Amino acid sequence: MTTDDVTGGGREVVVTQARSHTERGILRRWAEEQHPGSAVVGIGPNGEVPSALGEALHGDDTVIVPARVAWVTPEPEDGGPVRKLTGLATSAVMRMAWSPLHPSMARHRPDAARVVAGEPATVADLVSRFVAQESGRPGSNGFTRFVARQAVLACDRAERRILGDRYKVPRRMVEQITSSARFPTLVERLAHQTGSPATEVEQRLESCLHEMAAVQSPPAIDLFRAMMGPMHAKAWDVQVDESGLERLRELNKEHALVFLPSHRSYADPLLFAEVLHDRNFPRNHVLGGNNLSFWPMGSLGRRAGIVFIRRTFGGDTVYKAAIQEYLGHLLAKRFNLEWYIEGGRSRTGKLRKPRIGLLRYLVSALEERPELDAVLVPVSIVYDQLHEVGAMAAEQRGGQKKAEGLGWLYGYFRDQRRHIGTARVRFAEPFALRRALDDAGPGRAQLEKVAFRVCAGINRVTPATATSLATFALLWAQDRALTLQQVREVVAPLADYLEARGIPVPIAELRTRHGLRMTLDRLAEAGVVTVYDGGTEPVFAVSTGRHHVAAFYRNGALHHLLNRAMLEIALLRVGDAAPDEDIVEVAWRELARLRDLLKFEFFFSTRREFRAEIIGELDLVDPEWRTRAADPADVRGVLRQAPLLVAPGVLRSFLDAQLVVADRLVALGEEPMAEEKEFLEDCLGVGRQMLLQQRLDRADSVSRELYATAVRQAGNRDLLGEPESGAAGASLGERRAAWLTEVTAVIQDLGRLGELQRARLEVVLGSGGTTAPEAAPASPVVPPSGAKQRAEGDTGVAS
Repeated sequence: MTTDDVTGGGREVVVTQARSHTERGILRRWAEEQHPGSAVVGIGPNGEVPSALGEALHGDDTVIVPARVAWVTPEPEDGGPVRKLTGLATSAVMRMAWSPLHPSMARHRPDAARVVAGEPATVADLVSRFVAQESGRPGSNGFTRFVARQAVLACDRAERRILGDRYKVPRRMVEQITSSARFPTLVERLAHQTGSPATEVEQRLESCLHEMAAVQSPPAIDLFRAMMGPMHAKAWDVQVDESGLERLRELNKEHALVFLPSHRSYADPLLFAEVLHDRNFPRNHVLGGNNLSFWPMGSLGRRAGIVFIRRTFGGDTVYKAAIQEYLGHLLAKRFNLEWYIEGGRSRTGKLRKPRIGLLRYLVSALEERPELDAVLVPVSIVYDQLHEVGAMAAEQRGGQKKAEGLGWLYGYFRDQRRHIGTARVRFAEPFALRRALDDAGPGRAQLEKVAFRVCAGINRVTPATATSLATFALLWAQDRALTLQQVREVVAPLADYLEARGIPVPIAELRTRHGLRMTLDRLAEAGVVTVYDGGTEPVFAVSTGRHHVAAFYRNGALHHLLNRAMLEIALLRVGDAAPDEDIVEVAWRELARLRDLLKFEFFFSTRREFRAEIIGELDLVDPEWRTRAADPADVRGVLRQAPLLVAPGVLRSFLDAQLVVADRLVALGEEPMAEEKEFLEDCLGVGRQMLLQQRLDRADSVSRELYATAVRQAGNRDLLGEPESGAAGASLGERRAAWLTEVTAVIQDLGRLGELQRARLEVVLGSGGTTAPEAAPASPVVPPSGAKQRAEGDTGVAS
């Protein structure tokens, strides 16, 4: 644009940002009314700095008043997804309108053009800020550019008073970083580390920063929301932990927040961004892989706050330094961050092992800025159903992941048009990163402990959905179809138990025949469940080839049942104890063994917390255990009286996967494992064979992801590499065989518990559920804590 001439005299300078002749006229008239006699200097909308601005910056008491025009439209009313998205598109078009359209907009919507004025500042104040932040000289061209940036930021803050904090956006972040006093020191250090010339390092560093830095703008945010809304707006109703968000709002006044959600869907960041936007939170900087940076998602996503990071950058020291510097700068400016700590979407429905690379860069950024801290916020996002889970399940069976692109995006949009239930967003207790590092203590495991704390927090607040409990019941029955009443016989004690633990349970969807039937019908509509209604009453079973999909939904609740499952196995072993054995010692020894066997599958509390959790579980299984004699027969009686034994349904898939991996390692004898990809393919083939031979219990255990985790377990036990002697001098082959024996023994325990459970419910399963009472007293063993009144008089617990 053409720079305005300096007009007037006075001690005030109005610094304007205009995109068109119409906006310049609006701003000039405003300046004449509000600041008569002031000089008016225009800077370009993209940061162009005219020489006139430098000439106007004389006299310490000269007051700089920033101003610009904001085109404001009312927030769209919540009249459904289509109406809301239409309103978003209209708002985005107005804010991003081509400058020749401004005259028409001003004529037809004069109320939409509002002048926003930033907080004024004297030249002396600006000089002080410039020297403190950038160590520059007041008379330099750098100072003029600094004043222009400050004017833009001041107008941003003023505009947020109209639009809300949701439109808090960064400006010229790369320029701020490269002009800071820190930058020359960083370049010098990197030049020394890499042995490259400083000028080359500076260019590469600036290039990396430009590659990753998000360049948010309110119009782009609205346009991005309008375009991407169909990926989530129709598919789910959204339930949000409002009290948790209000607590975070208070924390955000003093600290930058780092949101670390679970990751189950491509829609996670879009849905979560909408949750925060609707509640007037600043938009997060979302760190994601550059595999999603294809057109148009890449260019528009960067303008809406997505920071695209290379998925691999090996030993690129300069790129790593750029990430660290960028994260530190965002924290210093109190912009919130968001990334998905699992690194990618869960393929099994439960949390994956956390990736700590970005956390490491964040910690390094804090180490260089001792005045800063960050608050980590574990976030649980869970869905009744997902359209994309079928594709993820296919990957677990050995299929290839489909590359993202325009074709993929079109297919995803198409699938998301059907409503499939509720999405629930809940927030765990936030915690300060510096304090968490201190609590974790020094050492190589420090960051892993912090990451595990995040994952444990996510698990703690993840609700149990009706879908997860219904699929638990159907997978528990294996390939046997169940009537609606039979499904209730499994689901009802599970719901009782979870309520007793204080875990949110969807009462209406589980406690009534109608609610449970709707859940099963939705699963049937998605092809996960087959319904046969050609007999006396409908029966339900997992559809052929859909066991991995059903397991995905079931696995989302397994962490709530883990301690209970382990306790059941320990009690079974106690029941087998010899009369002269200390049964307390037997129980804790078995629990420690199981914990070690499952430590790569689940996130455990500290050992002290774990003991307290187990004692709490025992209180639920047998409230009078403290007054009973320490006798194995009494323990066996407790297991027989339990309303539901969960261990086979919780653990069998994971132990079956370990069984396959252990079997293949034993087959190698003393030979080291081949390349992992080849080994996993071998496990998939052998796993399918063992399933056909009924040596495995369930189809969902034949899973690339589960085998990969089992390989990590084997690696932790030194069972993968070259033959070497163990602590007791055992050979590699002997140690592999010992692991196989250990896994087989636990699987046998699960089989015994399964037989015990089937015997308890055989009357109901054999009768088809038609003679089961419609209402019966709740089990005295696991009473629900403050259980709500059952609608329709249903309890779903067999007598």
